[in-house]
Amino acid sequence: MEEIIKVHMEGLKFGDIQIHKHVALIPIININGSGPDYWTMKEAMERNLLTVSEVSEGGHVPELKVSNMGDKPVLLLDGEELSGVKQNRVLNTTILLREKSETTIPVSCTEHGRWSYGSSHFEESGYIMSARLRSVKNASVHENLKSDRTFRSDQGAVWDGIAFQARANKVNAPTGAMRDTLEAKQEDMDEFLSHFPIIPGQNGLIVMVNGKVIGMDIVSRTEAFAALHPKLIRSYVMDALTEKPATGKTASREKADAFLAEIKQCTENKFDSIGYGRDYRYEGKKIVGSM
Repeated sequence: MEEIIKVHMEGLKFGDIQIHKHVALIPIININGSGPDYWTMKEAMERNLLTVSEVSEGGHVPELKVSNMGDKPVLLLDGEELSGVKQNRVLNTTILLREKSETTIPVSCTEHGRWSYGSSHFEESGYIMSARLRSVKNASVHENLKSDRTFRSDQGAVWDGIAFQARANKVNAPTGAMRDTLEAKQEDMDEFLSHFPIIPGQNGLIVMVNGKVIGMDIVSRTEAFAALHPKLIRSYVMDALTEKPATGKTASREKADAFLAEIKQCTENKFDSIGYGRDYRYEGKKIVGSM
């Protein structure tokens, strides 16, 4: 494994564990610095510096066109959802868009039953795809990167996961939109959110459900993480809402340490990124991830 992941892992510091019901969160503080300056998607859109549209009038499901009109890069996070235009989509990979640029980005559809214009430009929906659905999507993206160097996902698996999520939460989604389920469970997700406050210097988190680690997210800048924190919490809680609390399944720092040790054993692959930097992919027996 290359040194880049080892450096990042060694620079992680954990905050005190936060627990509510069957969900536990361990805040992460990165002591290695903040990285380059950039806007998040929401920040750039609020400043009218970022527009997202179909690649053409007819559209193309797995691609969108993004224009960054600002003087700073913009971070588009894997799994962030864009709503509107012909159908809702999520990012297939994390991208740091170059300033003053126009880019075609890879996406997955999150609204199976609509293909008609509802607006001319996309909006940031306020949601990130649930952690487990992101994992399913990322596994197929990784395979396609290895086979043909594309960021395509298994769209059928994404739709199946969204449909299961709706059924498990007893939500009627007329167009098969992931957003319908997330909006229906907003109050439940926000109840958990109130128990997981962000701490000073935090730029990441490890989340456990019923004592099992289900994922980790780290963002280079604390200011960017603070903007993304509510969306990330909801993405993990969405998975927890489909699981019943289990007795005797406790979260611990030791389980987080074991998870990090597993990451260090993952196979690393490096690919060209769509924006700045390189796209690093990690794969283990029970882990799939990217950086």
